[in-house]
Amino acid sequence: MTDAELQAIGEKAVDVLRSIYDPEIPVDIYELGLIYDVHVSDNVDIKILMTLTSPNCPVAESLPEEVKEKVRSIDEVNDVEVEITFEPPWSKDLMSEEAKLELGML
Repeated sequence: MTDAELQAIGEKAVDVLRSIYDPEIPVDIYELGLIYDVHVSDNVDIKILMTLTSPNCPVAESLPEEVKEKVRSIDEVNDVEVEITFEPPWSKDLMSEEAKLELGML
């Protein structure tokens, strides 16, 4: 696959991430700043580095699994790995302007 094709698949993955919402905050996980990195390898495996709003997040078990399953549903994708990190810890500063506007923080 060409770099452009891999980049297009990465963009599809981001579009999928924008369809997944935090159950407690009416904003998608991408705009919330929960996604730190989306890496597409040459063999079209995707590794997602993400965090949660807190280590005690009620969806700590189900949200990473939902991310994995939905991104894996992209036709070209072979496999998906989701890694959870708390470094750096999530803060409201990681939210997009759109998310802050949606939540009345601007």
